[in-house]
Amino acid sequence: MGILSAALSALMLTPAVAAARGAPPPTAPVQIPYQSANLPSSGEVAAFYSGYRSSPIWFSGNAAKPAATEFIQILQRSPLDGLANGAQYAAQVQAALAQATSTGTPQAIAFADHTLSEALVLYAQTMSRPTQGVTYGYEYMRPKPPSATKVLQIAAGSPSLESYLASVANPNTVYTGIRDAAWRQMQASGSAVPDPRVVVNLDRAREMPARGRFVMVNSANQTLYMYQDGIPVGSMRIVVGDNGQHLKNRPDTRTPLVTSMMFYVIHNPYWNSSDILTRLNIAPRYAAEGDKYLKSRGFRVMSDWTHNATEIPASEVDWKAVRAGKVSIRIRQDPGPENFMGQLKFPFANPQDIYLHDTDPADRNLFALAQRTRSNGCVRLENAEGLATWLLGHSPDKSITQAEYPEQLARGVPVFVTYITAQPVDGQLTFLKDVYGWDPAGGTRVASGE
Repeated sequence: MGILSAALSALMLTPAVAAARGAPPPTAPVQIPYQSANLPSSGEVAAFYSGYRSSPIWFSGNAAKPAATEFIQILQRSPLDGLANGAQYAAQVQAALAQATSTGTPQAIAFADHTLSEALVLYAQTMSRPTQGVTYGYEYMRPKPPSATKVLQIAAGSPSLESYLASVANPNTVYTGIRDAAWRQMQASGSAVPDPRVVVNLDRAREMPARGRFVMVNSANQTLYMYQDGIPVGSMRIVVGDNGQHLKNRPDTRTPLVTSMMFYVIHNPYWNSSDILTRLNIAPRYAAEGDKYLKSRGFRVMSDWTHNATEIPASEVDWKAVRAGKVSIRIRQDPGPENFMGQLKFPFANPQDIYLHDTDPADRNLFALAQRTRSNGCVRLENAEGLATWLLGHSPDKSITQAEYPEQLARGVPVFVTYITAQPVDGQLTFLKDVYGWDPAGGTRVASGE
């Protein structure tokens, strides 16, 4: 018999034949029954382990991997992340790990491994929840909590479990800056309960990416930031929606929370008046000044709100009914130096029709205000040309005269219209004035709005 044939025959020996020839039978892997810590994810995790035949995720032999200790520390601070029972889960994990270390039995190691995995699934799912109150321009941008199987497959297959934990716990620099400052203050004060304002702010900050470019519009301090790979590379003052304090006799126009994607810069945009502005501003002025008022502002009465709308004579409009709110009409302003949108518009999909835009010269004084909550919901930019240059990779072409001319970006850029009042400054966490009243009650630490 050849060497290869003999080797193949040896591999094909049955346990009975092997025993008759004096060879030990092959050893079957020992499957420890699933031992649950009864955390809320235990059912999902048990289903994963029922088909999992590899070595424990959190142990190398009888020794716990360093990631197990790191995860306990993550869980201890996880109430800040929104996992309310995180400290309790940390204690359960710590107890299971101590038992496994002291006894070294397969059962104790299995129990600790399962407990760590149950807690990991809960934490990973918490860190992937959609932000409350946010409108998503595209459904694919809405975060989707992963299944237990996905979380544990990644953890088990990761070359570095520590690196995987770090990626889950630190979604972006805005988030980690707020969370780490808050955790230091909790440790220094001995507090076990996080400031609810921090939890809400972290929920708003969680979705921003760690890599690539994105725009963050922070209505809380009325500032826009341009981010590249987690680092702010530019900023500018903005004017955001009013909360009813300045624009009297109008409904609440606070700029909403929006997560979307920007694909175009619009040159020479039209401006379309809202119903409330037409009723309260334009209709009374037309009654007093007639067609002269409309022409001096570049206003036209349009037949409808479609792209194919045509101009209709203002004399055909029942302006008294418009003032009374009984008739709705479309007023469109031509592009030009007096256009309320300025020269540039930055659209992104959202049902509220919120967008960023340039500002006409008459309203540039608004950027000098300390609190810039003076718009009807959209966002006025202090330096629209600078944002366009950053997005496009070149200065906007001022020779373009076509109205509503769209210039496509080389790649879509995420935009996050958010409300971040928590501000880490020199390692300490302070809070901006809550101009919209969206934060829960908390302490009294207040930072400046600039």
